[in-house]
Amino acid sequence: MTAQPPRSARARPAHPGGYGADAGLVSGEAVELDIRAARLGSRVLALLVDILAQVTLAVIMVIGAGILLTAFVGPGALDAATLRGLQTVGVVLILVGYPVAFETLNSGRTVGKLAVGLRVVRADGGRVGFRQALTRSLVGVAVEWPGLVLPLLTWAVGVTVMLTDPRGRRLGDLAAGTLVIHDRSPAGTGYVPTMVPPLAGWAATLDLTRLDDGLALAVRQLLSRTSTLTRDARRRLTRSLWAEVAAVTSPPPPPCLPEWAYLAAVLAERHARARQRLARTRSVTATLWPELVAPAAEPPGSTPLRPAAPALAQPPVPEPTVAQPAAPEPVLAQPAMTQQPVVAGSGRPNGWTG
Repeated sequence: MTAQPPRSARARPAHPGGYGADAGLVSGEAVELDIRAARLGSRVLALLVDILAQVTLAVIMVIGAGILLTAFVGPGALDAATLRGLQTVGVVLILVGYPVAFETLNSGRTVGKLAVGLRVVRADGGRVGFRQALTRSLVGVAVEWPGLVLPLLTWAVGVTVMLTDPRGRRLGDLAAGTLVIHDRSPAGTGYVPTMVPPLAGWAATLDLTRLDDGLALAVRQLLSRTSTLTRDARRRLTRSLWAEVAAVTSPPPPPCLPEWAYLAAVLAERHARARQRLARTRSVTATLWPELVAPAAEPPGSTPLRPAAPALAQPPVPEPTVAQPAAPEPVLAQPAMTQQPVVAGSGRPNGWTG
């Protein structure tokens, strides 16, 4: 397969769910990223949220400025020119400072863009900087919203540019070299293989023991991406996978069967058998351990502690007996032996009669 440059947004096939990647962003490895560009509807919704946030911020600034001026300067101390100057500074901060600060410090997201799920990036997909944020904000205030120069005419021109641009960019984006993209893409449903009804009987007799997970995954990815492949690439990949699957499965497919129908039938039968094995495993688990599958409902407010498995009955353990020390045996009194004097020459004690 040879690498091809990314096609334009109009020539790119639509995603099955209607959410094709149309931002045209390419990574450093020359891989087109699956990112959607923001269109008129989502950007207007984000603008309405931003206008609400700007009005709230303006009210807070007016109240805070009034309190500070009253406390430090005094009521009526400022003339009309100074008040108009302060009003001009406040308007600039609200209309220009608000988007510039948020887009620079919050990775290209204002309050409205954060709520809708949008983000401002550079045309190459990088993070937007202060220069890009300031340029698109000044152009937007001047000719788009609120449009200080011919508001009605510039509004019509801005909407026309957004509708005709392949990536939905407005005049401020074209001047600053930026792009608004969807930060949160909708999650699509996974591909579920379906069985061709005439092949159900033949597929039930298939031997799929040699069909490994890697080959099955390749077939699944091919069938789920057929709408995004060109005709030649789809035909070449289908024939290659058909040959690999046919070499490890039996019996052979019926004659004159299209390659895609054969692959879909094999994958659907494998999927059905996997579901049957899972159902049998769950039934066995429910029989041996019902509490694991469907735990019994407990009354509200009570959290009794129960063992996960029935405990085995254990014989009572006798309490240990402490050995008491034996009482000392009485000692019998022995008659005291007195030493008798020895009679000289006899070798016997005095008083010994023999």
